[in-house]
Amino acid sequence: MKRIQNPFKWRHHEPEIILLCVRWYCRFQLSYRDLEEMMRERGLTVDHTTVWRWVQAYAPEINKRLRPHLKMSGTSYRIDETYIKVGKEYKYLYRAVDKDGQTIEFMLSAKRDVSSAKRFFKKVLRADHRRLPFSINVDKNAAYPDAFSASQEEKVLPMDCQLRCVKYLNNVIEQDHRFIKKKVRASQSFRSFHTAERTLEGIEAMNMIRKSQVKRLSGSDAWGQAKFVLSLFQLAA
Repeated sequence: MKRIQNPFKWRHHEPEIILLCVRWYCRFQLSYRDLEEMMRERGLTVDHTTVWRWVQAYAPEINKRLRPHLKMSGTSYRIDETYIKVGKEYKYLYRAVDKDGQTIEFMLSAKRDVSSAKRFFKKVLRADHRRLPFSINVDKNAAYPDAFSASQEEKVLPMDCQLRCVKYLNNVIEQDHRFIKKKVRASQSFRSFHTAERTLEGIEAMNMIRKSQVKRLSGSDAWGQAKFVLSLFQLAA
């Protein structure tokens, strides 16, 4: 019988404290030093670099373990990309939501071209909680039409799916960018692509929980959300 590895092995703090810090950092506009001070007020000595390591280790795990619990998406997609500062350069965060603003998928990319758009289409169609799209609305990025046609030829996207470029239809995703951008600004940018990628997984996961995308869990139920994140790691509240 295969033994399940404990993800918190060798950690010097209780798993509940670790997940609390990771959840708060990814959910609210807090810095690592803010969390260090908040824990100190509770009688816990936690260095801000330790909190950073926790986020790097457990933010992707929360995103991965969250996916089976998400509600199914709609069939009308909105796809857009927004700028994320990494070091001294700007990278591109591709994001897809349905017409109700429910997150389907996201991807950090160094470039904004046909190849990146194709990779994102493939990632979107691998999401467990997605329904096959009837339409995909995008902005006027010239890479999308070529990437869309190529993806249909490669049978990544269904042939009856339509690509549309209607500006007002993308208002929903542009509004949804705001939560991510506010959190990223509080982080004062990222030092490396890898760090940004892992941290954004946690930020996007907490955004999905906030938007009531988890089955039988309200976005306004703060206590329920805390218990849910603990349950992802088989921890009792």
